[in-house]
Amino acid sequence: MRNASWEAIVDDSRYLAFVVYFNRDRDYFECHEVMEELWLENGRSSLLQGLLQAAVGLHHWDNGNRSGAVKLMTASLEKLGAYGGDIALGLDLADLRRSLKLCLAELLAERPLDAPFRAFELRIVDESLRAAVERWSDAGIEAE
Repeated sequence: MRNASWEAIVDDSRYLAFVVYFNRDRDYFECHEVMEELWLENGRSSLLQGLLQAAVGLHHWDNGNRSGAVKLMTASLEKLGAYGGDIALGLDLADLRRSLKLCLAELLAERPLDAPFRAFELRIVDESLRAAVERWSDAGIEAE
């Protein structure tokens, strides 16, 4: 179920692009590009910042910057934890927090340099968001 206050964000092409770049393309740099604009326009929401930081953390890890990955994933968990809810913006935040914790455990293990990059997906729980993301993805629409 959608929260009316977030309706405009869920329908924004940049948010759809963020989900596609995260899940399909694993292009975490582009995730950052589109989400940062949305975050700034929406009062620097801690929820949007937590999503943004999760993507940037994966970007750092994928590029071998493990300390940057740990810093951003930790910050993401703090933001997403402060939000409190398990479902927001059509996404399963509880699943996202679990994924971040697993990644952090690997990165903070005794031999973090041996931790191979491991991507994960944002779990979409809102069917209208899933349909919009699929339409955006299929059409190859560029974010505004």
